Amino acid sequence: MAEIKDPENTIILTLKDGEVVIELLADIAPKHAERMKTLARAKAYDNVAFHRVIDGFMAQTGDVENGNMENNFNLRRAGTGGSDLPDLPAEFSRTPHDRGTLGAARSQNPNSANSQFFINFSNNHFLNGQYTVYGRVISGMEHVDKITRGEPPQNPDRMITVRVAADVA
Repeated sequence: MAEIKDPENTIILTLKDGEVVIELLADIAPKHAERMKTLARAKAYDNVAFHRVIDGFMAQTGDVENGNMENNFNLRRAGTGGSDLPDLPAEFSRTPHDRGTLGAARSQNPNSANSQFFINFSNNHFLNGQYTVYGRVISGMEHVDKITRGEPPQNPDRMITVRVAADVA
C-alpha cells in the first residue's frame, strides 16, 4: 500500500481484487473532497455498483440512491441518482484528467455533481475544465483496471467498502 501522508484526506476503497488508495485533492476541490468523506463515513458508498465502465475511458460509480447492490438494487436505475445532500458547485481547476484521477460525475449542468464519481482508466484531457477533479489513485490502480466493463455491466462489480484512512484502525 502507498504511504499515506494525510489520513484525513485519503480514501481506502475496497474492491473484489484489493484495496485502492485515493488521495483527495482537498486544496483544489474542498467541497467535493468533503462530500466523499461525508458519504464514506456514513457508509453510503458500501456495496454501490460500478454502473458505467468503458474500456480505455473510465469506471463510474457512486449512485448511493439507486446503486446499492444490497438494498433495492435496480441495474436500469443505477446511475440516475445521488444522495440526499444538495448538489455541489463545480470546482474546476488546472489539474488534468490523467489516468487514475477521480472526476465528479454530473448532468449537463456543471453544478449538479452529488455523489457519483469516475476513475479515469487513461488520460482523458478532453474532460479538462468541464468536470471537477478531486482525487487521484496513489496505489491499487491495477485493481481498478480489473473492474467489469459495460454500460451497464451485466454483472457489475461494486465498491465493497469505502473508508477515510483516518478512521481505519
